[in-house]
Amino acid sequence: MVSAAELERAVQLLVRQVGHWEQPRWGATATGGNASRADLVHRLVQEIANLAADAEGEPRRTVPRLDNDLALPDQLRVVTADLVAAGAAPEVLARAAAEVAATRSAL
Repeated sequence: MVSAAELERAVQLLVRQVGHWEQPRWGATATGGNASRADLVHRLVQEIANLAADAEGEPRRTVPRLDNDLALPDQLRVVTADLVAAGAAPEVLARAAAEVAATRSAL
């Protein structure tokens, strides 16, 4: 199982990896895929937001895709904090951490 601290650490590693990127790097195609790196990270943000909504017993909502991809690391931090604050079960945190690790590998 994964703790909240371990999930936050995984997110921190991803944010460190991408936090300095400029727009052209976000727009590049992710490794082995046909989606941009920004699309891939936004999908991760949405997945974690969905897990947080489920943990809170709230309806799932679409996370807006902002015009500026440089905001994606901040969106990721916010939805991760929401998931942790919701008191998600360790298996949910593990799923989120696995999604973060998979996204990090694909970038």
